[in-house]
Amino acid sequence: MSQPAETLISVIIPTYNYAQRLPRALDSALLPAAADVEVIVVDDGSTDDSGEVLARYAARHPRLHLVRQTNAGAGAARNHGIRIARGRYALLLDADDELCPGALSHLRELVTRHPAAGMILGAQISVQADGRERLRLPTPVAAASPRQLAERYLLRKRVSISHGCSLFRRDLLLRRAYPENLRSGEDIPVFAYLLVSAPVVVTTEPLARIHKHADSLRHERLNEEEAASILVREVFAGLPAECQPLRERYAAQRYLSLFRNALLTGDKARARHFYRCAWRLSALQALRWSYLRKAIRLLGGG
Repeated sequence: MSQPAETLISVIIPTYNYAQRLPRALDSALLPAAADVEVIVVDDGSTDDSGEVLARYAARHPRLHLVRQTNAGAGAARNHGIRIARGRYALLLDADDELCPGALSHLRELVTRHPAAGMILGAQISVQADGRERLRLPTPVAAASPRQLAERYLLRKRVSISHGCSLFRRDLLLRRAYPENLRSGEDIPVFAYLLVSAPVVVTTEPLARIHKHADSLRHERLNEEEAASILVREVFAGLPAECQPLRERYAAQRYLSLFRNALLTGDKARARHFYRCAWRLSALQALRWSYLRKAIRLLGGG
């Protein structure tokens, strides 16, 4: 009697109230029959029909593993899935996205050729709400020191990492869990840690179709400065000593992101405050032209 195949890839799908879109994600992960791939869905306390949708899929697909938790956020749902997974690698697929045909086969080939890789970054097909599609290729990640890699990702935005079109070594995810005290940006500390901890492989093969929805920047802005401070702390808690001198510049970068969002919502007073905070932390970061030109128009306008 043959032994069951060892699990190579765990596809982990956190979901919260995505009953209508879940079948798209589930079909893309389950229909390619593969004995070495498991699919885990973590229902983060959905209140819609997600439970019924998942029950129907579980009845037809024995390798689908369902778990449910009290609503605690995407980071907590991902951590839960990662802890119970059995695969050497994990692919975190958002419930409203889908894997491209052949994505898992291609990833299997890549990890066989690059067993030391901590992360594989692939291309994605960005799908707009009106149906328009655009192929987005991954940015090259040349060999460099941890500090150089962290600077390229955190400060210069030269490395792009997204769920769905990326594969991660699960042992690294277990060492640097998603911060559960953040409800947005919780992936940044994890991505930064992965980037500096092991070799990165890049492929131009599209791995996922990422569906874009209405702009989510206009969320509640309560305690956004505190959230930015927590994010900075979480990012640098996982980075080696040689990366720590980048901390103030990254804190300034977070204030610049708040500055940009305040401008988008028309809150000029808060935009001025955020830009001045960024300047005090790092004039070098605040002088980046994409921000400086906005600040000149804003501050010049009184």
